[in-house]
Amino acid sequence: MEDIYIVMLVALFALAITDLVVGVSNDAINFLNSAIGSRAVSLRTIMIVASLGVTVGAIFSSGLMEVARKGIFLPGEFYFDEIMIIFMAVMLTDVLLLDFFNSLGLPTSTTVSIVFELLGAAVCMAAIKIYTQTDGGLSTLTGYINTAKATEIIIGILMAVVIAFVIGAMVQYISRLVFSFQFEKKIRYVGAVFGGFSLTAILYFILIKGMKSVPYISDSMVAYINANTFIIVLIGFLVFTAISQFIMSVLKYNILRTIIIIGTFALALAFAGNDLVNFIGVPIAAWQSFGLWQSAHEATGAMPSEFLMTGLAGSVPTPEILLIAAGGVMVVTLWFSSKARSVVDTGINLSRQGEGVERFEPNWLSRGLVRYAILFGNAITTVLPERFKSKIEKKFNKPSSHLRSKRFDAPAFDMVRASVNLVVASVLISIGTNMKLPLSTTYVTFMVAMGTSLADRAWDRESAVYRVAGVLNVVGGWFVTALVAFTAAAVFAAVIFYGGTIALVVLIIVALTVVVRSGVLHSRKARVERSSKKFKKSDIISINEITSETSENISKVIGGINKMYSHTVDHLGYYDLGKLKKSYKKIEKLEAEVDELKDNIFYFIKALDEDSVEASKFYILTLDYLQDMVQSIGFITRNSYNHVHNNHKNLKFNQIRDLKKVDDKMQILFEEITKTFDNHEFGNIDNLLAEKQELLDYVSDLIQKQITRIRTSESSPKNTKLYFGILLETKDLIGSTMNLLQLFQEFYNEARATTY
Repeated sequence: MEDIYIVMLVALFALAITDLVVGVSNDAINFLNSAIGSRAVSLRTIMIVASLGVTVGAIFSSGLMEVARKGIFLPGEFYFDEIMIIFMAVMLTDVLLLDFFNSLGLPTSTTVSIVFELLGAAVCMAAIKIYTQTDGGLSTLTGYINTAKATEIIIGILMAVVIAFVIGAMVQYISRLVFSFQFEKKIRYVGAVFGGFSLTAILYFILIKGMKSVPYISDSMVAYINANTFIIVLIGFLVFTAISQFIMSVLKYNILRTIIIIGTFALALAFAGNDLVNFIGVPIAAWQSFGLWQSAHEATGAMPSEFLMTGLAGSVPTPEILLIAAGGVMVVTLWFSSKARSVVDTGINLSRQGEGVERFEPNWLSRGLVRYAILFGNAITTVLPERFKSKIEKKFNKPSSHLRSKRFDAPAFDMVRASVNLVVASVLISIGTNMKLPLSTTYVTFMVAMGTSLADRAWDRESAVYRVAGVLNVVGGWFVTALVAFTAAAVFAAVIFYGGTIALVVLIIVALTVVVRSGVLHSRKARVERSSKKFKKSDIISINEITSETSENISKVIGGINKMYSHTVDHLGYYDLGKLKKSYKKIEKLEAEVDELKDNIFYFIKALDEDSVEASKFYILTLDYLQDMVQSIGFITRNSYNHVHNNHKNLKFNQIRDLKKVDDKMQILFEEITKTFDNHEFGNIDNLLAEKQELLDYVSDLIQKQITRIRTSESSPKNTKLYFGILLETKDLIGSTMNLLQLFQEFYNEARATTY
């Protein structure tokens, strides 16, 4: 009997390690977002600072998990076997839920997820107890669940989202009025005061949010901090103001960069020191439960289904070795998790200053909110004096170099906004903790970042609907987190209760398999995205770089079209609906790649050096030809799929044979084109152009042949429509390809003549 619970403990700690990995990947946005987005320091420095913060926070963590033991349910109402089922259901749900959000690249709250998982599993077990062991109804659930705590958490979620957004927007707006976008000039006069205030706020954050819960600090020290908080803050402000002035005047170091580094450390420390219990608290509570039952079993022979867990109502510190081990797992995850980077990228992308490729599509709600916000803004501006509006506008004018720098890997936002993000988040979390409000670190940091980006006019008419849609998706995901966490944990608890050991083993295997498979697929996807990433250089584009960049784009798109055409003809010949469907989906990816290139035309032209401006027309025409080619292959693929999907008759043997001959000829041509551009052997373009007419004549002959078939033997209008469509689009595809080659040849020859 005891063996099964030992196995469950081993499984719980294995899930805890997995949960640490997926949890850190999600919560990395809390302390990496501002530093990475502002590029205040190198990524390596950011990671080292964050790792130090996580390590210190883990070592000095309180190690207490009141929520897991008694914060959501009343442990004295459950037996040992029921408690273990609750904890197993919670950990399985948490691992799967956080991994799912990580795969989507969306930040969610580990605190909210663990709380609602505990609530769902406990409600499920309480309901089972009520209906199997007592005669009571669901109204007696309040005797098992801490309803007051659950209500407090829900209210805290709503308050955190709204307050963080509004305060972040207000503080950033005032900061921008003070500093403007040319903050380098103003920082010399007000930088010391700003640094003193910011560093004092971070100190307050560490004292209130981090240090008060550290078990190594005595109660008398905590009482002293509480009694003298104002004096500590006042002295800290004076000292840090003097230090800030020294840093700027003597060390000649940017005080904003200092604030970002220290703020990143503080948030990482608080995250590890307080949120660590979200990942290891449940397994530790299960371990402590096992110890209580084992002692009772040895003393009195108590069975798992007879031993009430009243002993969990106390507070038991976690062994320090477990905290150190958990901190090590968190640091390793921080360095090597690709999912952590994707979650951070979501926050940075939604708050970046300026245009770019938008990740989220607008919806009716985002359009409506933006429309009414514009109307409200217009109404406000009409009543403001022109002189006042002019002064405000000057504060938000960006330097002329700003737009040019947005083209490549420039910062998503400047150090003023990054500093405000860190300071405001720190202060709000500190206040919430001091008032014992159940704030989520993720919710506060994310919504502060969104509020500051709104106030900084990062959401302009060009991007607002996309950014608002993204925020709505993320916020909606938070509430979905609570619902899914509650439901899934309840379902898993019921499955384990009724399915026993077999169900438990199956669920563990499924959970670990899903996480491993998700990690492999995400890593593969990340490698593909990195290999296809455009605009990697940070310098101004020259003629040679345009040639290299364009040849790479042409090679990649033509290579994709070549494979797509060949696969479509083959799958159509075999009447293979499944494989045609895969090709149908892949065409969207090819179209997205060309659309991404076209989305960056504006910044491409802005980034050209003065001698290369005329090349912008060549680049635009190149993308236009590439789009024509992708549209042609898209038409061929989609119509072939729809033809088979609608169960029309397959093409006749001689039609498939003729299409295969065309495919063979195009394979040879496209492979030569790809090789030419991969190896930069542009002198071979003349030979490729010479093959143009021969291939076009062959396609024209096939069209004439089909006309003859219709007059003599063809009886299927659907087949004829598809076959003619493929041939005509093939002809357009060849024509666009040859026009592209001719355009490139002319540009290349002119560029060489200009160079020499």
